Amino acid sequence: MWNKVEARSMEISMEDEDSRKKRKNVLKLPKKMKKILKNLWNVGKEDPRRVIHAMKVGVALTLVSLLYLMEPFFKGVVKNALWAVMTVVVVLEFSAGATLRKGLNRGLGTIIAGSLAFFIEWVAIHSGKVLGGIFIGTSIFLIGSTITYMRFIPYIKKNYDYGMLVFLLTFNLITVSSYRVDTVIKIAHARLYTIGIGIGICLVMSLLVFPIWSGDDLHKSTFTKLQGLSRCIEACVHEYFEDKERDQESSDSESDDEDLIYKGYKTVLDSKSADEALAMFAKWELRNTRLCHKFPSQQYIKVGSVLRKFSYTVVALHGCLQTEIQTPRSIRILFKDPCVRLAGEICKVLSELSESIQNRRHCSPEILSDSLEAALKDLNSTIKSQPKLFLGSNLHRQTVEQNDTVSPLPLNSVVSLSSLRSVKKSAATGEKRRLRKQLSKIAVMKSLEFSEALPFAAFASLLMEMVARLDTVIDEVEELGTIACFKEYDKTVEVRVEKPVNLVVGD
Repeated sequence: MWNKVEARSMEISMEDEDSRKKRKNVLKLPKKMKKILKNLWNVGKEDPRRVIHAMKVGVALTLVSLLYLMEPFFKGVVKNALWAVMTVVVVLEFSAGATLRKGLNRGLGTIIAGSLAFFIEWVAIHSGKVLGGIFIGTSIFLIGSTITYMRFIPYIKKNYDYGMLVFLLTFNLITVSSYRVDTVIKIAHARLYTIGIGIGICLVMSLLVFPIWSGDDLHKSTFTKLQGLSRCIEACVHEYFEDKERDQESSDSESDDEDLIYKGYKTVLDSKSADEALAMFAKWELRNTRLCHKFPSQQYIKVGSVLRKFSYTVVALHGCLQTEIQTPRSIRILFKDPCVRLAGEICKVLSELSESIQNRRHCSPEILSDSLEAALKDLNSTIKSQPKLFLGSNLHRQTVEQNDTVSPLPLNSVVSLSSLRSVKKSAATGEKRRLRKQLSKIAVMKSLEFSEALPFAAFASLLMEMVARLDTVIDEVEELGTIACFKEYDKTVEVRVEKPVNLVVGD
Protein backbone atom coordinates (compact mmCIF):
# COMPACT_ATOMS: atom_id res chain seq x y z
CA MET A 1 0.00 0.00 0.00
CA TRP A 2 2.83 2.34 0.92
CA ASN A 3 4.58 1.63 -2.40
CA LYS A 4 1.48 2.59 -4.36
CA VAL A 5 1.17 5.88 -2.48
CA GLU A 6 4.88 6.64 -3.08
CA ALA A 7 4.60 5.83 -6.79
CA ARG A 8 1.51 8.04 -7.07
CA SER A 9 3.31 10.93 -5.37
CA MET A 10 6.27 10.57 -7.75
CA GLU A 11 3.93 10.67 -10.75
CA ILE A 12 2.27 13.80 -9.41
CA SER A 13 5.67 15.48 -8.84
CA MET A 14 6.77 14.58 -12.39
CA GLU A 15 3.53 16.00 -13.78
CA ASP A 16 4.10 19.18 -11.78
CA GLU A 17 7.62 19.50 -13.21
CA ASP A 18 6.31 19.00 -16.74
CA SER A 19 3.63 21.60 -16.22
CA ARG A 20 6.23 24.04 -14.84
CA LYS A 21 8.46 23.51 -17.86
CA LYS A 22 5.53 24.09 -20.20
CA ARG A 23 4.64 27.29 -18.34
CA LYS A 24 8.23 28.49 -18.60
CA ASN A 25 8.27 27.74 -22.31
CA VAL A 26 4.98 29.58 -22.76
CA LEU A 27 6.34 32.56 -20.84
CA LYS A 28 9.54 32.52 -22.92
CA LEU A 29 7.58 32.45 -26.18
CA PRO A 30 6.91 36.22 -26.28
CA LYS A 31 10.61 36.89 -25.67
CA LYS A 32 11.59 34.52 -28.48
CA MET A 33 9.10 36.13 -30.84
CA LYS A 34 10.39 39.56 -29.88
CA LYS A 35 13.95 38.44 -30.56
CA ILE A 36 13.00 37.03 -33.96
CA LEU A 37 11.16 40.21 -34.92
CA LYS A 38 14.13 42.28 -33.75
CA ASN A 39 16.48 40.24 -35.93
CA LEU A 40 14.18 40.67 -38.92
CA TRP A 41 14.03 44.40 -38.28
CA ASN A 42 17.83 44.63 -38.02
CA VAL A 43 18.26 42.83 -41.36
CA GLY A 44 16.11 45.42 -43.09
CA LYS A 45 17.59 48.32 -41.14
CA GLU A 46 21.12 47.30 -42.10
CA ASP A 47 20.28 47.48 -45.80
CA PRO A 48 16.77 48.76 -46.72
CA ARG A 49 17.28 47.52 -50.28
CA ARG A 50 16.65 44.00 -49.01
CA VAL A 51 13.04 44.92 -48.28
CA ILE A 52 12.71 46.40 -51.78
CA HIS A 53 14.17 43.25 -53.34
CA ALA A 54 11.77 41.02 -51.41
CA MET A 55 8.83 43.08 -52.65
CA LYS A 56 10.15 42.93 -56.22
CA VAL A 57 10.31 39.14 -56.07
CA GLY A 58 6.75 39.02 -54.72
CA VAL A 59 5.49 41.24 -57.55
CA ALA A 60 7.34 39.15 -60.16
CA LEU A 61 5.84 35.90 -58.84
CA THR A 62 2.40 37.51 -58.85
CA LEU A 63 2.79 38.54 -62.49
CA VAL A 64 3.92 35.04 -63.44
CA SER A 65 0.98 33.46 -61.64
CA LEU A 66 -1.35 35.44 -63.90
CA LEU A 67 -0.52 32.91 -66.62
CA TYR A 68 -2.87 30.54 -64.83
CA LEU A 69 -5.56 33.15 -64.27
CA MET A 70 -5.55 34.60 -67.81
CA GLU A 71 -6.21 31.36 -69.67
CA PRO A 72 -7.99 32.93 -72.70
CA PHE A 73 -4.81 34.86 -73.56
CA PHE A 74 -2.31 32.07 -72.91
CA LYS A 75 -4.05 28.85 -73.95
CA GLY A 76 -0.89 27.32 -75.33
CA VAL A 77 1.32 28.45 -72.47
CA VAL A 78 -0.79 27.76 -69.40
CA LYS A 79 0.23 24.08 -69.19
CA ASN A 80 3.90 25.04 -68.98
CA ALA A 81 3.53 28.09 -66.73
CA LEU A 82 5.50 26.24 -64.06
CA TRP A 83 8.68 26.90 -66.05
CA ALA A 84 8.08 30.65 -65.82
CA VAL A 85 7.68 30.40 -62.04
CA MET A 86 10.89 28.39 -61.76
CA THR A 87 12.69 30.95 -63.93
CA VAL A 88 11.62 33.85 -61.71
CA VAL A 89 12.65 32.04 -58.53
CA VAL A 90 16.06 31.08 -59.92
CA VAL A 91 16.99 34.10 -62.07
CA LEU A 92 15.81 37.14 -60.09
CA GLU A 93 18.82 38.06 -57.94
CA PHE A 94 19.58 40.95 -55.58
CA SER A 95 21.55 43.07 -58.06
CA ALA A 96 20.94 43.87 -61.71
CA GLY A 97 24.26 42.38 -62.77
CA ALA A 98 23.56 39.06 -61.08
CA THR A 99 20.09 38.93 -62.67
CA LEU A 100 21.49 39.71 -66.12
CA ARG A 101 24.15 37.05 -65.70
CA LYS A 102 21.70 34.33 -64.70
CA GLY A 103 19.00 35.42 -67.13
CA LEU A 104 21.30 35.46 -70.15
CA ASN A 105 22.89 32.18 -69.09
CA ARG A 106 19.49 30.53 -68.79
CA GLY A 107 18.16 32.04 -72.02
CA LEU A 108 21.22 31.29 -74.16
CA GLY A 109 21.59 27.82 -72.66
CA THR A 110 17.95 27.00 -73.44
CA ILE A 111 18.07 28.39 -77.01
CA ILE A 112 21.36 26.73 -77.98
CA ALA A 113 20.39 23.40 -76.42
CA GLY A 114 16.96 23.48 -78.12
CA SER A 115 18.46 24.31 -81.51
CA LEU A 116 21.05 21.55 -81.25
CA ALA A 117 18.42 19.07 -80.06
CA PHE A 118 16.16 19.93 -83.02
CA PHE A 119 19.04 19.37 -85.42
CA ILE A 120 19.89 16.00 -83.88
CA GLU A 121 16.21 15.00 -84.02
CA TRP A 122 16.02 15.91 -87.71
CA VAL A 123 19.09 13.79 -88.45
CA ALA A 124 17.73 10.90 -86.38
CA ILE A 125 14.34 10.96 -88.17
CA HIS A 126 15.99 10.74 -91.57
CA SER A 127 18.36 7.97 -90.44
CA GLY A 128 15.77 5.38 -89.49
CA LYS A 129 14.66 4.00 -86.15
CA VAL A 130 17.77 1.97 -85.28
CA LEU A 131 20.43 4.30 -86.64
CA GLY A 132 18.51 7.27 -85.21
CA GLY A 133 18.62 5.76 -81.72
CA ILE A 134 22.35 5.05 -82.05
CA PHE A 135 22.96 8.59 -83.29
CA ILE A 136 20.98 10.10 -80.38
CA GLY A 137 22.84 8.01 -77.79
CA THR A 138 26.22 8.87 -79.28
CA SER A 139 25.33 12.57 -79.42
CA ILE A 140 24.21 12.60 -75.78
CA PHE A 141 27.48 10.93 -74.71
CA LEU A 142 29.75 13.24 -76.69
CA ILE A 143 27.94 16.48 -75.87
CA GLY A 144 27.44 15.58 -72.21
CA SER A 145 31.11 14.68 -71.76
CA THR A 146 32.32 17.78 -73.63
CA ILE A 147 30.13 20.22 -71.72
CA THR A 148 31.02 18.64 -68.37
CA TYR A 149 34.73 18.87 -69.17
CA MET A 150 34.37 22.51 -70.27
CA ARG A 151 32.87 23.35 -66.88
CA PHE A 152 36.31 22.76 -65.33
CA ILE A 153 37.80 25.66 -67.30
CA PRO A 154 38.15 28.50 -64.73
CA TYR A 155 36.79 31.26 -66.96
CA ILE A 156 33.74 29.24 -68.02
CA LYS A 157 33.10 27.98 -64.49
CA LYS A 158 33.22 31.54 -63.18
CA ASN A 159 30.94 33.15 -65.78
CA TYR A 160 28.91 30.48 -67.59
CA ASP A 161 28.60 27.51 -65.25
CA TYR A 162 24.85 28.01 -64.76
CA GLY A 163 24.33 28.27 -68.53
CA MET A 164 26.19 24.98 -69.02
CA LEU A 165 23.92 23.24 -66.53
CA VAL A 166 20.80 24.61 -68.23
CA PHE A 167 22.18 23.50 -71.59
CA LEU A 168 22.75 19.93 -70.38
CA LEU A 169 19.31 19.69 -68.80
CA THR A 170 17.42 21.13 -71.78
CA PHE A 171 19.37 19.19 -74.39
CA ASN A 172 18.87 15.81 -72.71
CA LEU A 173 15.17 16.40 -72.02
CA ILE A 174 14.36 17.38 -75.60
CA THR A 175 16.63 14.83 -77.29
CA VAL A 176 15.50 11.80 -75.27
CA SER A 177 11.82 12.78 -75.27
CA SER A 178 11.74 13.35 -79.04
CA TYR A 179 12.60 9.71 -79.69
CA ARG A 180 9.28 8.48 -78.25
CA VAL A 181 6.98 11.54 -78.24
CA ASP A 182 6.05 13.19 -81.51
CA THR A 183 4.73 16.42 -79.96
CA VAL A 184 7.93 17.21 -78.06
CA ILE A 185 8.71 20.04 -80.48
CA LYS A 186 5.50 21.84 -79.54
CA ILE A 187 6.15 21.25 -75.83
CA ALA A 188 9.69 22.63 -76.20
CA HIS A 189 8.35 25.72 -77.98
CA ALA A 190 5.84 26.33 -75.19
CA ARG A 191 8.49 25.92 -72.51
CA LEU A 192 10.79 28.26 -74.36
CA TYR A 193 8.04 30.89 -74.45
CA THR A 194 7.33 30.56 -70.72
CA ILE A 195 11.03 30.75 -69.86
CA GLY A 196 11.30 33.84 -72.04
CA ILE A 197 8.34 35.40 -70.22
CA GLY A 198 9.95 34.66 -66.85
CA ILE A 199 13.29 36.12 -67.93
CA GLY A 200 11.56 39.21 -69.32
CA ILE A 201 9.71 39.82 -66.06
CA CYS A 202 12.95 39.39 -64.10
CA LEU A 203 14.82 41.87 -66.31
CA VAL A 204 12.03 44.44 -66.07
CA MET A 205 11.86 44.17 -62.29
CA SER A 206 15.63 44.21 -61.90
CA LEU A 207 16.55 46.96 -64.39
CA LEU A 208 13.59 49.31 -64.24
CA VAL A 209 12.10 49.02 -60.75
CA PHE A 210 14.50 50.41 -58.11
CA PRO A 211 17.58 48.84 -59.74
CA ILE A 212 20.52 47.78 -57.58
CA TRP A 213 23.84 48.05 -59.42
CA SER A 214 26.82 45.91 -58.45
CA GLY A 215 29.22 48.48 -59.89
CA ASP A 216 27.96 51.14 -57.51
CA ASP A 217 28.22 48.73 -54.59
CA LEU A 218 31.82 47.90 -55.51
CA HIS A 219 32.62 51.60 -55.87
CA LYS A 220 31.06 52.41 -52.50
CA SER A 221 32.78 49.48 -50.83
CA THR A 222 36.19 50.71 -51.99
CA PHE A 223 36.03 54.23 -50.57
CA THR A 224 34.23 52.99 -47.45
CA LYS A 225 37.17 50.69 -46.68
CA LEU A 226 39.55 53.64 -46.94
CA GLN A 227 37.42 55.61 -44.50
CA GLY A 228 37.29 52.65 -42.13
CA LEU A 229 41.09 52.27 -42.11
CA SER A 230 41.48 55.98 -41.43
CA ARG A 231 39.14 55.81 -38.42
CA CYS A 232 40.87 52.64 -37.24
CA ILE A 233 44.30 54.32 -37.18
CA GLU A 234 42.85 57.32 -35.36
CA ALA A 235 41.31 55.10 -32.69
CA CYS A 236 44.55 53.10 -32.25
CA VAL A 237 46.69 56.19 -31.71
CA HIS A 238 44.05 57.73 -29.44
CA GLU A 239 43.89 54.65 -27.24
CA TYR A 240 47.67 54.16 -27.13
CA PHE A 241 48.44 57.62 -25.78
CA GLU A 242 45.40 58.20 -23.60
CA ASP A 243 45.52 58.01 -19.82
CA LYS A 244 44.74 54.49 -18.64
CA GLU A 245 43.86 55.64 -15.13
CA ARG A 246 40.24 56.44 -15.79
CA ASP A 247 37.03 55.85 -13.94
CA GLN A 248 34.44 53.21 -14.82
CA GLU A 249 32.26 55.68 -16.69
CA SER A 250 34.77 55.80 -19.54
CA SER A 251 34.81 52.00 -19.97
CA ASP A 252 31.96 52.23 -22.48
CA SER A 253 33.93 54.59 -24.71
CA GLU A 254 36.91 52.23 -24.53
CA SER A 255 34.79 49.31 -25.72
CA ASP A 256 33.41 51.49 -28.51
CA ASP A 257 36.95 52.28 -29.64
CA GLU A 258 37.79 48.57 -29.62
CA ASP A 259 34.74 47.81 -31.77
CA LEU A 260 35.64 50.64 -34.15
CA ILE A 261 39.21 49.37 -34.54
CA TYR A 262 38.16 45.74 -34.98
CA LYS A 263 35.42 46.49 -37.49
CA GLY A 264 37.68 48.88 -39.40
CA TYR A 265 40.27 46.33 -40.46
CA LYS A 266 38.02 43.25 -40.33
CA THR A 267 35.83 44.74 -43.07
CA VAL A 268 38.89 45.15 -45.28
CA LEU A 269 40.33 41.72 -44.58
CA ASP A 270 37.01 39.93 -45.22
CA SER A 271 36.18 41.82 -48.42
CA LYS A 272 38.01 39.69 -50.98
CA SER A 273 35.19 37.30 -51.90
CA ALA A 274 32.57 40.06 -51.84
CA ASP A 275 34.68 42.32 -54.08
CA GLU A 276 35.29 39.54 -56.58
CA ALA A 277 31.58 38.70 -56.74
CA LEU A 278 30.61 42.36 -57.21
CA ALA A 279 33.28 42.79 -59.90
CA MET A 280 31.99 39.74 -61.76
CA PHE A 281 28.39 40.99 -61.65
CA ALA A 282 29.43 44.52 -62.64
CA LYS A 283 30.87 43.19 -65.92
CA TRP A 284 27.34 42.31 -67.05
CA GLU A 285 25.96 45.78 -66.36
CA LEU A 286 26.15 47.87 -69.52
CA ARG A 287 25.27 50.96 -67.48
CA ASN A 288 28.81 51.05 -66.08
CA THR A 289 30.33 51.48 -69.56
CA ARG A 290 28.53 54.73 -70.39
CA LEU A 291 31.65 56.82 -69.69
CA CYS A 292 34.46 54.34 -70.29
CA HIS A 293 35.13 51.63 -72.79
CA LYS A 294 35.03 48.97 -70.09
CA PHE A 295 34.22 48.89 -66.40
CA PRO A 296 37.54 48.60 -64.47
CA SER A 297 36.45 45.74 -62.25
CA GLN A 298 39.93 44.22 -62.10
CA GLN A 299 41.43 47.53 -60.99
CA TYR A 300 38.91 47.73 -58.16
CA ILE A 301 40.07 44.26 -57.10
CA LYS A 302 43.70 45.43 -57.20
CA VAL A 303 42.86 48.40 -54.99
CA GLY A 304 41.14 46.05 -52.54
CA SER A 305 44.20 43.77 -52.52
CA VAL A 306 46.52 46.70 -51.77
CA LEU A 307 44.22 47.85 -48.97
CA ARG A 308 44.29 44.38 -47.43
CA LYS A 309 48.10 44.46 -47.40
CA PHE A 310 47.97 47.92 -45.84
CA SER A 311 45.50 46.71 -43.21
CA TYR A 312 48.01 44.10 -41.99
CA THR A 313 50.02 46.94 -40.48
CA VAL A 314 46.83 48.25 -38.85
CA VAL A 315 46.22 44.83 -37.33
CA ALA A 316 49.77 44.81 -35.98
CA LEU A 317 49.27 48.35 -34.67
CA HIS A 318 46.17 47.19 -32.83
CA GLY A 319 48.16 44.29 -31.44
CA CYS A 320 50.57 46.76 -29.82
CA LEU A 321 47.67 47.92 -27.65
CA GLN A 322 47.01 44.43 -26.33
CA THR A 323 50.52 43.18 -25.50
CA GLU A 324 51.30 42.13 -21.94
CA ILE A 325 54.51 44.19 -21.82
CA GLN A 326 53.71 47.87 -22.32
CA THR A 327 55.94 50.91 -22.42
CA PRO A 328 55.33 53.07 -19.33
CA ARG A 329 53.27 56.17 -19.85
CA SER A 330 56.18 58.35 -18.72
CA ILE A 331 58.14 57.13 -21.74
CA ARG A 332 55.24 57.14 -24.20
CA ILE A 333 54.38 60.74 -23.39
CA LEU A 334 57.78 61.79 -24.74
CA PHE A 335 56.77 60.68 -28.24
CA LYS A 336 53.06 61.51 -28.17
CA ASP A 337 53.11 64.69 -30.25
CA PRO A 338 55.17 63.37 -33.22
CA CYS A 339 53.22 60.09 -33.32
CA VAL A 340 49.87 61.87 -33.22
CA ARG A 341 51.04 64.26 -35.92
CA LEU A 342 52.27 61.44 -38.18
CA ALA A 343 49.07 59.43 -37.70
CA GLY A 344 47.03 62.52 -38.51
CA GLU A 345 48.91 62.99 -41.79
CA ILE A 346 48.38 59.33 -42.72
CA CYS A 347 44.66 59.69 -42.03
CA LYS A 348 44.55 62.82 -44.18
CA VAL A 349 46.02 60.91 -47.12
CA LEU A 350 43.56 58.04 -46.69
CA SER A 351 40.65 60.48 -46.41
CA GLU A 352 41.77 62.29 -49.57
CA LEU A 353 41.96 58.97 -51.45
CA SER A 354 38.50 58.01 -50.18
CA GLU A 355 37.03 61.34 -51.20
CA SER A 356 38.61 61.20 -54.65
CA ILE A 357 37.06 57.77 -55.32
CA GLN A 358 33.73 58.83 -53.85
CA ASN A 359 33.53 61.94 -56.07
CA ARG A 360 35.03 60.14 -59.09
CA ARG A 361 37.88 62.58 -59.49
CA HIS A 362 41.65 62.30 -59.56
CA CYS A 363 43.68 62.74 -56.39
CA SER A 364 45.24 66.02 -55.47
CA PRO A 365 48.79 66.40 -56.87
CA GLU A 366 49.90 67.44 -53.39
CA ILE A 367 48.47 64.38 -51.67
CA LEU A 368 51.92 63.52 -50.27
CA SER A 369 52.49 66.96 -48.80
CA ASP A 370 55.57 68.27 -47.09
CA SER A 371 53.79 68.03 -43.76
CA LEU A 372 53.81 64.21 -43.96
CA GLU A 373 57.56 64.18 -44.57
CA ALA A 374 58.07 66.74 -41.80
CA ALA A 375 56.02 64.63 -39.37
CA LEU A 376 58.09 61.57 -40.26
CA LYS A 377 61.36 63.45 -39.71
CA ASP A 378 60.02 64.86 -36.46
CA LEU A 379 59.30 61.39 -35.10
CA ASN A 380 62.71 60.15 -36.25
CA SER A 381 64.54 63.04 -34.60
CA THR A 382 62.54 62.62 -31.39
CA ILE A 383 63.53 58.96 -31.20
CA LYS A 384 67.17 59.86 -31.79
CA SER A 385 67.00 62.40 -28.98
CA GLN A 386 66.40 59.57 -26.48
CA PRO A 387 69.35 57.22 -27.15
CA LYS A 388 69.33 55.73 -23.66
CA LEU A 389 65.97 54.05 -24.32
CA PHE A 390 66.86 52.45 -27.63
CA LEU A 391 70.58 51.74 -27.09
CA GLY A 392 70.20 49.89 -23.82
CA SER A 393 72.06 46.87 -25.11
CA ASN A 394 75.19 48.94 -25.78
CA LEU A 395 75.03 50.42 -22.30
CA HIS A 396 74.64 46.94 -20.89
CA ARG A 397 77.68 45.78 -22.86
CA GLN A 398 79.72 48.71 -21.57
CA THR A 399 78.68 47.87 -18.02
CA VAL A 400 79.78 44.26 -18.42
CA GLU A 401 83.14 45.42 -19.79
CA GLN A 402 83.57 47.71 -16.81
CA ASN A 403 82.74 44.78 -14.57
CA ASP A 404 85.42 42.67 -16.21
CA THR A 405 88.07 45.38 -15.75
CA VAL A 406 87.54 45.45 -11.97
CA SER A 407 90.14 43.16 -10.43
CA PRO A 408 91.88 42.77 -7.06
CA LEU A 409 95.29 44.18 -6.30
CA PRO A 410 98.24 42.78 -8.27
CA LEU A 411 99.82 39.72 -6.81
CA ASN A 412 103.36 41.15 -6.67
CA SER A 413 102.25 43.93 -4.32
CA VAL A 414 101.12 41.57 -1.58
CA VAL A 415 103.57 38.67 -1.76
CA SER A 416 106.21 40.33 0.46
CA LEU A 417 103.72 41.02 3.24
CA SER A 418 102.78 37.50 4.22
CA SER A 419 101.45 38.60 7.60
CA LEU A 420 98.82 40.89 6.03
CA ARG A 421 98.02 38.64 3.10
CA SER A 422 94.87 37.11 4.43
CA VAL A 423 93.46 40.44 5.65
CA LYS A 424 94.02 42.23 2.35
CA LYS A 425 92.67 39.28 0.40
CA SER A 426 89.42 39.27 2.35
CA ALA A 427 89.08 43.06 2.03
CA ALA A 428 89.63 42.93 -1.73
CA THR A 429 87.08 40.12 -2.09
CA GLY A 430 84.45 42.07 -0.15
CA GLU A 431 85.08 45.21 -2.23
CA LYS A 432 84.81 43.20 -5.44
CA ARG A 433 81.46 41.75 -4.37
CA ARG A 434 80.07 45.18 -3.52
CA LEU A 435 81.17 46.55 -6.90
CA ARG A 436 79.63 43.59 -8.70
CA LYS A 437 76.30 44.07 -6.91
CA GLN A 438 76.20 47.74 -7.78
CA LEU A 439 77.16 47.14 -11.42
CA SER A 440 74.68 44.28 -11.78
CA LYS A 441 71.89 46.55 -10.50
CA ILE A 442 72.86 49.19 -13.05
CA ALA A 443 72.88 46.58 -15.81
CA VAL A 444 69.43 45.28 -14.82
CA MET A 445 68.03 48.81 -14.77
CA LYS A 446 69.44 49.54 -18.22
CA SER A 447 68.12 46.28 -19.64
CA LEU A 448 64.70 46.96 -18.13
CA GLU A 449 64.63 50.40 -19.71
CA PHE A 450 65.52 48.87 -23.05
CA SER A 451 62.84 46.14 -22.81
CA GLU A 452 60.23 48.69 -21.78
CA ALA A 453 61.07 50.80 -24.82
CA LEU A 454 60.74 47.88 -27.24
CA PRO A 455 56.88 47.93 -27.44
CA PHE A 456 56.90 51.60 -28.38
CA ALA A 457 59.65 50.95 -30.92
CA ALA A 458 57.35 48.43 -32.59
CA PHE A 459 54.47 50.93 -32.51
CA ALA A 460 56.56 53.70 -34.08
CA SER A 461 58.02 51.38 -36.73
CA LEU A 462 54.50 50.36 -37.79
CA LEU A 463 53.54 54.00 -38.27
CA MET A 464 56.61 54.44 -40.48
CA GLU A 465 55.71 51.27 -42.39
CA MET A 466 52.27 52.74 -43.10
CA VAL A 467 53.92 55.78 -44.66
CA ALA A 468 55.99 53.47 -46.87
CA ARG A 469 52.92 51.50 -47.98
CA LEU A 470 50.92 54.62 -48.79
CA ASP A 471 52.83 54.98 -52.07
CA THR A 472 51.45 51.67 -53.38
CA VAL A 473 47.90 52.58 -52.37
CA ILE A 474 48.16 55.99 -54.05
CA ASP A 475 49.52 54.44 -57.27
CA GLU A 476 46.65 51.95 -57.51
CA VAL A 477 44.03 54.61 -56.80
CA GLU A 478 45.50 56.91 -59.47
CA GLU A 479 45.53 54.01 -61.93
CA LEU A 480 41.86 53.39 -61.10
CA GLY A 481 41.07 57.02 -61.81
CA THR A 482 42.80 56.82 -65.20
CA ILE A 483 41.04 53.62 -66.29
CA ALA A 484 37.65 54.66 -64.90
CA CYS A 485 37.87 58.09 -66.60
CA PHE A 486 37.61 60.10 -63.40
CA LYS A 487 37.36 63.85 -63.84
CA GLU A 488 40.46 65.94 -63.36
CA TYR A 489 41.30 67.51 -60.03
CA ASP A 490 39.92 71.04 -59.80
CA LYS A 491 42.24 73.34 -57.87
CA THR A 492 39.53 75.97 -57.53
CA VAL A 493 37.42 73.61 -55.42
CA GLU A 494 38.83 73.42 -51.93
CA VAL A 495 38.89 69.91 -50.53
CA ARG A 496 38.86 70.01 -46.76
CA VAL A 497 40.13 66.95 -44.96
CA GLU A 498 39.78 67.87 -41.34
CA LYS A 499 41.82 66.37 -38.59
CA PRO A 500 39.62 64.01 -36.57
CA VAL A 501 38.70 64.95 -33.07
CA ASN A 502 39.80 61.57 -31.75
CA LEU A 503 43.44 62.42 -32.34
CA VAL A 504 43.34 65.21 -29.74
CA VAL A 505 44.46 63.22 -26.72
CA GLY A 506 45.10 64.64 -23.29
CA ASP A 507 48.14 64.31 -21.16
